[in-house]
Amino acid sequence: MKFIKGVTFAPFACEGTFEQENTYQSLKLLKERTGADFIILVPNGLQDTPQSENIDYRGKATIRDEELERLIAYAKELGLRVALKPTVNCKNGTWRAHICFFDEDVVCEPKWSNWFASYTQFQLHYARIAQKCGCEMFIAGCEMVQSEKREEEWRKLIEDIRKEYTGLVSYNTDKYQENHVKWWDCVDVISSSGYYPIDKWEQELDRIEAVVKKFNKPFFFAEAGCMSVTGSKFVPNNWELKGELDMEGQAAWYGAMFEACSKRKWVEGFCIWDWPAFLYKEEVASRQMDYAVYAKPAEKIIEKYYKNILTHT
Repeated sequence: MKFIKGVTFAPFACEGTFEQENTYQSLKLLKERTGADFIILVPNGLQDTPQSENIDYRGKATIRDEELERLIAYAKELGLRVALKPTVNCKNGTWRAHICFFDEDVVCEPKWSNWFASYTQFQLHYARIAQKCGCEMFIAGCEMVQSEKREEEWRKLIEDIRKEYTGLVSYNTDKYQENHVKWWDCVDVISSSGYYPIDKWEQELDRIEAVVKKFNKPFFFAEAGCMSVTGSKFVPNNWELKGELDMEGQAAWYGAMFEACSKRKWVEGFCIWDWPAFLYKEEVASRQMDYAVYAKPAEKIIEKYYKNILTHT
């Protein structure tokens, strides 16, 4: 696998987002300003609650297929490799990691079997688009922690995806979960969300390294990010954290991640979380307390790393 210098672009974009000229300009700036050569696009699927069985990806909360395909084509014109990562969320705001059902199907209760049937339909729809558009990778979901124990269903899903898509197949597990997934052997690439505290990278990389060696698969961080908020560098996974602006803390976190990972040759890339479709003006970057890195000190850290790193295949 070629080293991934990536950024997640416009995650969970709603209908019409990829028809705007501002979106195309934003993607162009992403490449120019970060040195990225890879993006992840995240089509949005929605279910009502963690115990709902049906996933909707046809509504206005999700980009239309035609606009997704046009943006992929434009990304390729820019020289970017593209991964699709269709991801499900809950309308009631519960984090997708908590989607869960009884271990065994029970009459008159929501069932894993029904949910996986809907999830498979959702994934295969975008696997076909990934194949049609020549995407370099397909990531079969993100941070579905409670579902990962359903090994048989996940193996069947990956098998079904391979019938529709011939490129690299991965799955994005959550932070701290890399060693709990038992079915890494059935994907081509192991990936996870690297939201680790600034002072804990070495110990977490030691743990992940054992997993990578066990399964002998390429690995990259399909998500990695920190907010420009005081304290986020110690709990970068907490998107609800409140505090004062801290752009230097965000930059320091990226520096620490790259420094730690550069010593581990098995870390074969990153996809930074995230870069919005509609950019704020540069002059107000100092007021943006979020994960975005545009026009913040962190952007320069990423650019320096991406433009200087020696890549390999």
